[in-house]
Amino acid sequence: MQPHEIKPDTELCTVLGYNAQTGYARRYFNRILKHYGVNATAIALNIGDEHFDYTMSNVAKSKVDKMIIEREFAEKTLSFCDETNEAAGREGRVDFIEAKEGRIYGHCLDDEVEALFEKSAFLDDKVRFVAKMMLIAARWYDTPIDIDLIPELSKE
Repeated sequence: MQPHEIKPDTELCTVLGYNAQTGYARRYFNRILKHYGVNATAIALNIGDEHFDYTMSNVAKSKVDKMIIEREFAEKTLSFCDETNEAAGREGRVDFIEAKEGRIYGHCLDDEVEALFEKSAFLDDKVRFVAKMMLIAARWYDTPIDIDLIPELSKE
């Protein structure tokens, strides 16, 4: 979605990373939303390490309620979560957070990705990553989960 296409009723979520504007999370997530015609978009929050702690310390009090975390901040984000799912605790990182009532909930999607594929041991990192973006889009915007679309969505 281009900036001029964002309307007052467009739903927003955030991608946090060094280069969130041009990163893979925003790219693939927005492709999924566009494919399904969802009036929502992921906006980028490019930050460096020096601003990470301040940003995360204020997320629960901000208007941000859904945030995809780029890989460079996946481990550091864990310490700012009030609660996490089992996979986040086990893996020591989160893929996304949700803020509700002043609390931050961190989620790692490794288990859900494994469950999507019959032979997940043969998956490459890109397929796993796009599957995660598909799972997040389904959670937040009720899009279908169609793993057969992953090759089309993954094209550069």
